[in-house]
Amino acid sequence: MNDTIWTDVDRFFTDTLLPDDPVFAETLRAGDAAGLPPINVSPLQGMLLQVLVRSLGAHRVLEIGTLAGYSTIWMARALPEGGTLVTLELDPHHAEVARRNFERAGVDRVVELRLGRALESLVAIEEENRGPFDFVFVDADKPAYPEYIRWALRLARPGALIVVDNVVRGGEILEAGSDDPMVAGTRSALEIMGAEPRLLATALQTVGSKGYDGFAVALVTG
Repeated sequence: MNDTIWTDVDRFFTDTLLPDDPVFAETLRAGDAAGLPPINVSPLQGMLLQVLVRSLGAHRVLEIGTLAGYSTIWMARALPEGGTLVTLELDPHHAEVARRNFERAGVDRVVELRLGRALESLVAIEEENRGPFDFVFVDADKPAYPEYIRWALRLARPGALIVVDNVVRGGEILEAGSDDPMVAGTRSALEIMGAEPRLLATALQTVGSKGYDGFAVALVTG
């Protein structure tokens, strides 16, 4: 088994299961053309997010980490009439690319992009009583993952789902003494999720066009 097989299987699943929608391909092309790093979720992972949001009947979604808005569009398309998605982005250039992608995808009316440090935006969201959220997707700077998990708990309703991306990091998550802040932050976030009595959490390893990684998924129980 190798990356080539994983990618070929991903392509087969994508061609077989996913609708042919040029909006998503154009979103990725726009990110590449603007020099954004190619670290979006895969199409299959995007559809997984959409399935989860739709199955919950979520009306309010919070995304921490926008990039080009690829995952944002997948989730926004799952929202019912009157639904909203708040996405947080630090980089002004990324935000500009994402906003154009939202307009192209026709979701700009339901997506609110907040520019700035995520932790500051989260404070403002709480002060404005924008929650509670039905679904939270965490996919931003990994050293801050522990704080994002704590904030997700503060802002999510009982019955909400919290999904955290990039929790395997090619197996580096096993390195308890790692001096890589991304690994350390991810390990700490997982430990918080495992110890938190209000969360029912699990994690799945994934392989595919994005290599070897995984998601953590937690149900807010109280």
